[in-house]
Order: sequence, then C-alpha cells, then structure tokens
Amino acid sequence: MQSKAKDVAEYLDEQSDEVRPVLKKLRALVRKSVPAAQESMRFGMPTYEVEGTSLCSFAVQKGYLAFYMCDTELVAKFRAELGTKDCGKSCIRYRKPDAIPLPVIAEMLAAAVKRGPEHWKM
Repeated sequence: MQSKAKDVAEYLDEQSDEVRPVLKKLRALVRKSVPAAQESMRFGMPTYEVEGTSLCSFAVQKGYLAFYMCDTELVAKFRAELGTKDCGKSCIRYRKPDAIPLPVIAEMLAAAVKRGPEHWKM
C-alpha cells in the first residue's frame, strides 16, 4: 500500500503498533550502517539514497513487510541467510515483521556500500 506521508516520521506514525517498532529498528539500522544516506519518501515508502542512487527502501504491504535492496547481486548472495523463502530479485518479504534478521541486513548494507552505487538498480 502506497503511503501519502510527507516524511519517514509521518510514515512510521501511520503504521500499526505491531509493525512500528520493527520499522523503527530497521530505520535506525540503515541510518547507522550508512550515515551518508539521504532519507526520503519515494514511491510512498521510506527510501535511502547515496550519491543520488537508491540503496534500499522498506514498506508495509497487506500481509507482509517488504525490504527492497537495490543491489540485487547481494540479495542473491545473502538469500540463504535472510530467513525467508519469499524473496524476489530485490524484494525480501516477511510475513512476521519481527522475523527480519537485522544483523544480516546490516551485513548486506555494508557490502553494498563497499561495492558502490554503480551496482544498485531499482
């Protein structure tokens, strides 16, 4: 579901009590892992860009939480560690929001930054 929130704080405020704490942890993780990332709302979801290129996004959809990693090669590389079988080329879906393996996401973000924006496609 696409949000009309003007910023990420507003986006978080409109989420349910069940998913909001997980989204806050995910947001803090991205900001800590990639301090140079610019946070914005794109396509109705929180998005993080470096040097004008999207690195990752997340969104609450009907029935699941989605984390989008724009380095699709890393999604493939970390697929076994992501803890879900519901994984597309760049979209990782979690039916239970608290099942997101934050340490693995942190590893993916660090690897993506090391590889650089030329490897990120959305």
